[in-house]
Amino acid sequence: MDLLKICTLFSSISFFFYAFYYFTSPRMGEELKRLDVQNLGRFIAACQFLGALGLLIGFTYKPLLISASCGLALLMICGLAVRIRSKDSLLVSLPALLYLILNAFIFTASVT
Repeated sequence: MDLLKICTLFSSISFFFYAFYYFTSPRMGEELKRLDVQNLGRFIAACQFLGALGLLIGFTYKPLLISASCGLALLMICGLAVRIRSKDSLLVSLPALLYLILNAFIFTASVT
C-alpha cells in the first residue's frame, strides 16, 4: 500500500470517528460551546462524515477523492482559525493543523 492510500485511509477513519464522537460524547458539545460554535455542531459532524465517505469512495473515483480532501482541508483551516480566535495553545490546536496538512497532502497528491 502506498503513502497516499495509507494517509487517505487514516484520515477517513479519523473523520468517521470524530463525526461519531459528536453524537456520542457530551464532551464534544461542551468543546464546541467553549469555542462558541455549538450551533454548527451537526453541520461540522455532517461535513466530517461526508468527507470521510468521500475519501473512501475516492479510492475508486478520483474526482471525489480530490473534492473530499479539499473540503476536509478547508474544514481544518476553519477549525484552526477558531482555535486561534479562542487563543488555544499550539498543543490544543495541533490536531487541526496536522489534519490540515494531511488532507492538503492527499489533495495535492491526488491532483498530480
